Order: sequence, then structure tokens, then C-alpha cells
Amino acid sequence: MKRAIIIGCPGGGKSTFARSLHEKTGLPLIYLDMLNWNADRTAVSREVFRERLAEALSGGEWIIDGNYCSTMEQRIAASDTVFFLDYPPEVCMEGILSRRGTVRPDIPWVESPDDVDEEFVSFVKNFETETRPIVLDLLRKYSDRTIITFRSRQEVSEYLSTL
Repeated sequence: MKRAIIIGCPGGGKSTFARSLHEKTGLPLIYLDMLNWNADRTAVSREVFRERLAEALSGGEWIIDGNYCSTMEQRIAASDTVFFLDYPPEVCMEGILSRRGTVRPDIPWVESPDDVDEEFVSFVKNFETETRPIVLDLLRKYSDRTIITFRSRQEVSEYLSTL
């Protein structure tokens, strides 16, 4: 494993897993949210985001954390390993609610907001029926990659203990 991406529904623990994987492997860690957002919680232009992503992908080794469906295929194509955190929406909502107000190194502002945006909640609740099928299609298309799917936080812990 030299180029790994971590995908899954928001709140599933992608960033937490990414940090643990980084600690175990020493591979550089890139958060898509850091490429896409400014410290004032405004998004960079699509062009700037794509430039930043292209620069990140040009590195020989990395772990990239984040979904961003618009560039998911590009990242899967460039990767050798895909980790898919395939959790039920309830688990992800629990994760989102538990991180409110906490300091997070994966976003460019100081802490997670205390409030939860209704559009974001809707995205999480609909991930299983709207986004997950797109992810599964891409994973089938790139089945020559090492694809590791976790269906519980326990499976993630067990995997990390083997590294």
C-alpha cells in the first residue's frame, strides 16, 4: 500500500481511521476538506480544489481522506488501495453528533460547529440510497485495486491491530 483513499458516509470515522493508518504506515496524510475549505468556512473555487487535488495525487505515496464524489473516480484510479467505511446511517449520525464542538485536524477551522446543518443531515440519511450505489459501481469498475470494506468500527479496530 502506497496510495490509499478512505471513503464513506460523513460521520463514519474516515478521518479518525486516516490518522491511525498514517501513524501505523508513515504515509503522508491528505484531508480533502483541507483542500476544499478556507478557514472562514467558505469553499475554494472548483478549479483551485482540482489543482490542489492534482498536486496531492502527483505524490508517490499518500493517504487521502474524504468522499467528494465529483473527484472520487479520479482518486480511485490513482490509488492502489481503497478503504470503504460502509456503515448504516444511524452510526454515521451518531458520529456527527458526538464530534460537535470538538477540535478537528481535518478541517481548516478550529472546531466542528455545534449546530448540524439540515442539508448535511439529509445527505447523511440518504447516503445509503443515493451515494452508496455510486461508490459500489466505482469499486466494481476498479476491482483491480485492493478494496477493503469495513461494516463496523470493530472491524476497523481489528484491521489496525494487524498493522
